Amino acid sequence: MNGKPLLNESELLAKIADGNERAFRDLFDYYQQYVYTFALKISRSDTDAEEIVQDIFLKVWSGRRQLPGIGNFGAYLNRLVRNHTFNLLRHEAIVMKVKTQISLSATENDLGTQQALDYRETKELLDNVVSKLPEQQRRVYALCHFEGLSYDEAAAKLNISPATVHYHMKQALATIRTHFRHYALVCSALIIFFLKNF
Repeated sequence: MNGKPLLNESELLAKIADGNERAFRDLFDYYQQYVYTFALKISRSDTDAEEIVQDIFLKVWSGRRQLPGIGNFGAYLNRLVRNHTFNLLRHEAIVMKVKTQISLSATENDLGTQQALDYRETKELLDNVVSKLPEQQRRVYALCHFEGLSYDEAAAKLNISPATVHYHMKQALATIRTHFRHYALVCSALIIFFLKNF
């Protein structure tokens, strides 16, 4: 939000519900920086935050007919961004897990010599960054990523809240993502393949 109040917000929402694109543009201009900043704070990724802005406002426009019934649009938007961002992070964690499992299931005989070398290099890079994570992040990451536990299951095992598991996974994934991006220019095509899906 840009600091000054959005005048006649309920009237603006009613216009958007009727398909008024100018009113939607006014709403977007007012809230888009807030959505970006909030998404960036959770995801710690500029690219993810930018995508989340587009996804959130597409969702608002698609569901515009329900807008007049929303008493506090700021709170509604806050909840929408939080849920969408955590769902995105959860999806990224699942994708990473699946890709690692696929890679682990492949034998070096299934790969060309260069691909086998690339795989070993990538795995070493991943193992290295995971080993340097803070202890609680490493434990949460291992339970969710390697043992396949849900956030609720990991929370119960560690005697912490699911929200804390979310937080530690978010931090771990951000660190891993940054580490891979840092080495992307000097590592192999397999690393770049991983990055495209982080």
